Amino acid sequence: MTTDLRMLVWTALLALGLPFIYLAGLTQAPGGAAWGLGNRAEPFACIPEWAARAQRAHLNLLQNLAPFAILVLVAQVSGKANATTALGATIFFWARVAHAAVYIAGSGIFGRSFSPWQRSAPCQF
Repeated sequence: MTTDLRMLVWTALLALGLPFIYLAGLTQAPGGAAWGLGNRAEPFACIPEWAARAQRAHLNLLQNLAPFAILVLVAQVSGKANATTALGATIFFWARVAHAAVYIAGSGIFGRSFSPWQRSAPCQF
C-alpha cells in the first residue's frame, strides 16, 4: 500500500473516531445517555461547548474527505502517485489531526482572520 492510500485510510479512521469524542459530550447533556444517543425532537441544547466544537470539526473533516479521496484515488489509478503526492497526503492527514485537536480544545490561535488589519477593516470605513 502506498503512502497516499495509507494516509487516506488513516484519515477515514479519524473521521470514524471523531464522533466518539462528541458522543461523550452528548451523553453529559440533560437527559443523559438516553437523550444523547436517542432520537431527539429538539435540537442540541445544553451540550458542552467542546462537544459542539468536536461535532463541527467532524463535519468539516467529512466535507474535505471526499475531495481528498478523489484526488488520492485518481493519482493511484492514473499511475501519477509519487513522492510529491505522498507528501501532500501526509500533510493533509496531519493537518486534519491538528485541526481537530486545536478546534476541539477551543484554542484561539486559528481566529477568524490571520491578519490584524482585516479584523479592523470595517472600523476604517
